[in-house]
Amino acid sequence: MADAVDAILAQWGRERPDVDVSAMGVVGRISRAQLLLGRELKGFFAERGLESWEFDVLATLRRHGAPYELTAGELLRAAMVTSGAITNRIDRMEAKGLVERVRDAGDRRSVRIRLTPAGLRTVDDLLGLHAANEDRLLAALDPAGRERLAEALRTLLESLGDTSLS
Repeated sequence: MADAVDAILAQWGRERPDVDVSAMGVVGRISRAQLLLGRELKGFFAERGLESWEFDVLATLRRHGAPYELTAGELLRAAMVTSGAITNRIDRMEAKGLVERVRDAGDRRSVRIRLTPAGLRTVDDLLGLHAANEDRLLAALDPAGRERLAEALRTLLESLGDTSLS
């Protein structure tokens, strides 16, 4: 069995046999998997009236526990986007009634982003469906294969410095 990356590696092997392109096999597969999984997740959330990033924000707030709020800066670090992008996203989600901005009681200069009751219902209603969808997307891997892949990716992410959410 061969995938699209095998074709790319074969082409490089033919054109530049003097260069070891084996790392492209790993990086290329991670990149292609991210694109394909992203496409699937985008469709899943679109069918439910959300963007993937909206679910990410809702889930980030929800998993932090009651009162389901973070500063914009904390959300920014968790989302790995620019400050302009997070402001735009919060604006759009606030207009949909999923989050609200509230003044920080301890620091009046600071604003916290909080799930609204509608946002909490949305994330709670979708979490089980989302987990089942991701399980479907990984159906080609048995439990042992999933664990080996998770461990290999964990090792890679740690080596790249991705060891915390802050």
